[in-house]
Amino acid sequence: MRIGEVAAAAGVSVRALRYYEEQGLLEAERSPSGQRRYPASAVDRVHFIQQLYAAGLTSKDVLELLPCVHTGRATPAMMARLVEQRDGIDRQIAELTRARARLAEIIRIGHEHVPAVEAAS
Repeated sequence: MRIGEVAAAAGVSVRALRYYEEQGLLEAERSPSGQRRYPASAVDRVHFIQQLYAAGLTSKDVLELLPCVHTGRATPAMMARLVEQRDGIDRQIAELTRARARLAEIIRIGHEHVPAVEAAS
């Protein structure tokens, strides 16, 4: 796949893909004319990288974790790092869940004190 195809399929910019390459997170073969060519699996890899970024991991963190994720093999240090990252994500989920519950309560209270909006004719 060409860079634009991967970007479109993964929902990221071409610039993001170039950045991932610079960081060593994504590899592309080059055609004789210098165009990047990615395997179809690059789309899934980009989605996973995006998920890890959304969970608060840095490029360095992702670079350290990707090899063991894809090979299924990890050193004890890598496993400790994976557990640490998972536990951090669990903490973020718990915090977001508490924030969501508070907002839901505020919305519930607000609906009790705000007149219903009439449906548009």
